[in-house]
Amino acid sequence: QEQLVESGGGLVQAGGSLKLSCAASGIRVSGNGMAWYRQAPGKQRELVAGMTVIGSTYYADSVKGRVTISRDNAKNTVYLQMNSLKPEDTAVYYCNRRNSLLPWGQGTQVTVSS
Repeated sequence: QEQLVESGGGLVQAGGSLKLSCAASGIRVSGNGMAWYRQAPGKQRELVAGMTVIGSTYYADSVKGRVTISRDNAKNTVYLQMNSLKPEDTAVYYCNRRNSLLPWGQGTQVTVSS
């Protein structure tokens, strides 16, 4: 069964850092383009960062320079390192396959206080 489980969120002050994890089962992250998304209250879900099968990365302009997506093939896990966090980064963060979306996981809440 294909499943994605996000973790690592929390409450952090502006300027702080968090590292999110997305543990995958039923799919190999190394064989799929993967991405992180977020959804803030009252807003649509948006793409934050992505990684292609060959390891190329891309980022939303709003987070470029502050976040890094990576993966550990042995652990079958995708990460999102977030630095210099801002209150506007507050959202529920999800990971998913870039093409052919899987059912969304529960996400992980990131709250940045000013």
